[in-house]
Amino acid sequence: MKFDTTEWKTFLLNKLYKIKMGNGFDKDKMTMDNPEVNFVSRVSYNNGVDIKIDRVIGTEPFPAGLVTVALGGSYLGSCFIQEEPFYTAQNVAVMEPVTKEITHNINLFITVLVRFECRTKYYAFGRELNIHINRDFSIDLPIKKNMDGTPVIDNTFEYSDDGYVPDWQFIEEYMKSLRSKPLTTKNRVGNTPELDVSGWKEFVLGNLFEIKKGKRLTAEDQEEGNNNYIGAIDSNNGIANHIGQAPIHSGNTITLSYDGSIGEAFYQKDPYWATDAVNALYSKYEGFNKYIGLFILPLLRQEKYRFSYGRKWTIDKMKSTIIRLPIQRNYDGTPIIDANTVYSDEGYIPDWQYMEDYIKSLPYGDRL
Repeated sequence: MKFDTTEWKTFLLNKLYKIKMGNGFDKDKMTMDNPEVNFVSRVSYNNGVDIKIDRVIGTEPFPAGLVTVALGGSYLGSCFIQEEPFYTAQNVAVMEPVTKEITHNINLFITVLVRFECRTKYYAFGRELNIHINRDFSIDLPIKKNMDGTPVIDNTFEYSDDGYVPDWQFIEEYMKSLRSKPLTTKNRVGNTPELDVSGWKEFVLGNLFEIKKGKRLTAEDQEEGNNNYIGAIDSNNGIANHIGQAPIHSGNTITLSYDGSIGEAFYQKDPYWATDAVNALYSKYEGFNKYIGLFILPLLRQEKYRFSYGRKWTIDKMKSTIIRLPIQRNYDGTPIIDANTVYSDEGYIPDWQYMEDYIKSLPYGDRL
């Protein structure tokens, strides 16, 4: 089911939802003696749920079914439907649909638009949502039309100052059309080899990869097209847009953001343009592939904590960053030593085959 967005209309978010600030609780002051309530913070994973905490005396949790939005921080705009009762951390808004016509599916549709609006348009580079979320934050939606193709106009102006009415039915049907058969795997749980990191060795990132910078391309200069544009975001494999400009980086590489959502790493199968806040990592191993890339991604993401609070992961710091990897060994268990010291000053060689086999053995690894 396809749609044409050219005739969508703009709707203020506060016309679609009752928006209020969350609890503003400090995570460090919460107790967890009998944790039973979800604690939603400004994270981009696990549906926004950071941890579970004890009930707060005198404060009832927000009910399930509401939508939360991170108003600031590196994951500004992270937007989720909460499936269970919850409390929130600071700088998180809670949204309740103004009408029962906004179903769970429609909420899902809108959460994607909110994230897109935040990440690609007006609220990047430190501009927080606090004063905008309930004032002028808007999204575009399909609208109801008469039989002759003219817009249906609601004289009560419930959803729009122009009288436009979102086409709830179209959105609902579109979301239902996205459902597919459950993903299956032939890999059995328990068949994955044990991940024993005790024998792993340190490798300098600059010895494993040639690291190249991205290039700034403003939204105004981006042309319409089908080439991937990688931004400093934490979702959608880093793809912030599709553009007409020719790719500047090759596929079979890793993108790693050093500003914005610092430390977000993604494997890129296809050629792409990367923004200037993203570096491209070209492996020096000729047999590098998606499985090895996926093995290394979480190791890179683990380094992001070193560059929080305004510290940029500059290209020089990135080149000198150290990660630990499994190494190739002889039959007696001793390390194989490369006299040319290609990947390590000590001569250690990453065990590329082990990394590939490990990812392939994971549940659903056969479906990559």
